[in-house]
Amino acid sequence: MELNTHLNISTSLCGKVVKLAEGYAEVLLHTTNQMRADTQGLVHGGFVFGAADFAAMSAVNDPHVVLGSSTSKFLAPLRVSDVVLLKAKVVAEKGKKREVAVEAFVKDKLVFEGSFVTFVLDSHILGDNK
Repeated sequence: MELNTHLNISTSLCGKVVKLAEGYAEVLLHTTNQMRADTQGLVHGGFVFGAADFAAMSAVNDPHVVLGSSTSKFLAPLRVSDVVLLKAKVVAEKGKKREVAVEAFVKDKLVFEGSFVTFVLDSHILGDNK
């Protein structure tokens, strides 16, 4: 299966799709010094959220998917050099709306979970502008 969405995203900041199936995606995020929030090596949560959002979009895998809303829980801190595996699964579909559950793990430890409500639009949200 081929990725059809978010093709220009920075994989160094949002992770790389390592597994893709109908309604499912896995994204691998290598945390780096660029994501450091303090002198102790804490990774800013926004990078984990960005990777989770990318995983959700990849699970839907439509060129016109957009995020409508989300809820998330940060369950453990991340440190620079942690490798995060995010697993996203479409759990509900109604019309243009897709609900995607995302879990993130460092090794076998659950560090993040979220629910992402996405919408598949008929055309690009910004119109025909490129």
